[in-house]
Amino acid sequence: MTNRITQLFNIQYPIVQGGMIWASGYKLAAAVSNAGGLGIIGAGSMYPEVLLEHIQKCKKATNKPFGVNIPMLYPDLDKLMEIIMKEGVKIVFTSAGNPKVWTPILKEKGITVVHVVSSLKFALKAQEAGVDAVVAEGFEAGGHNGREETTTMVLIPTVKEKLEIPLLAAGGIATGRQMLAAMALGADGVQIGSRFVASIEASSHTAFKEQVVAAKEGATQLTLKELAPVRLLKNKFYEDVQNAYAQGASVADLKAVLGRARAKKGMFLGDLEEGELEIGQTSALIHDILPVAKIMERLLTEFEEEKKRLTQMAFS
Repeated sequence: MTNRITQLFNIQYPIVQGGMIWASGYKLAAAVSNAGGLGIIGAGSMYPEVLLEHIQKCKKATNKPFGVNIPMLYPDLDKLMEIIMKEGVKIVFTSAGNPKVWTPILKEKGITVVHVVSSLKFALKAQEAGVDAVVAEGFEAGGHNGREETTTMVLIPTVKEKLEIPLLAAGGIATGRQMLAAMALGADGVQIGSRFVASIEASSHTAFKEQVVAAKEGATQLTLKELAPVRLLKNKFYEDVQNAYAQGASVADLKAVLGRARAKKGMFLGDLEEGELEIGQTSALIHDILPVAKIMERLLTEFEEEKKRLTQMAFS
């Protein structure tokens, strides 16, 4: 399966694992890369010394390409970027900020740069900034989300109409059928998050993984738009947020309810009541916790079977 994405990253399949906080350590990244996709270390929850450790361990765990995802609003951004460049990481995904500052610096070092966006406007700004590819992430995605609330079904063809560089689709993609649909809409490949959370190799807590598998349709909700829109599983923390809204909470009140390290408490430490459990709508389609190799095999098998079925329908 060769196209612009596989050639850009030098990988076998156009499947990128999302760089998710508290889930995307070196074990997950290396496993995805070893299975033919592009594994990503999620630096959003890592101190500089922790990121250094994960990069060095990932190098030992795979000889395939892997990358690092880094939110541009991270307080230790300079230190993280210095580690990435010093350790010779070849692929960087940036998000949650303006790619103009760091893209030319990273590209001078021979690093491939990809930026995550939630709208056509920001996709074109990223292209102007010189990135090599864009991830367009729809409203269905877990974790922090764009304010536009555009679904993947609409976002991908909208971006494809105007974008010249390679395009990855993200948000609501956990199966081979959804992967095929995203590529039919114009994507060159997919970035998958939630499905890889429910993997053996993900660094998130087992209790959180089991909660993802148990999720049904309607189990997630986008909330806290006044701070930073986030999609999460409904639990006691979510109900506390809703109660705050019902009482006319201000931004300061919402920040107080959120507190500190809420996502770590839920996703990494496994507190299913008081923690923030970030996951996408497609959790309703995830029914088991599997090794990454099995997840990749299932994705690709279903992709090929569905493509064959549609081809047969077209000529019947």
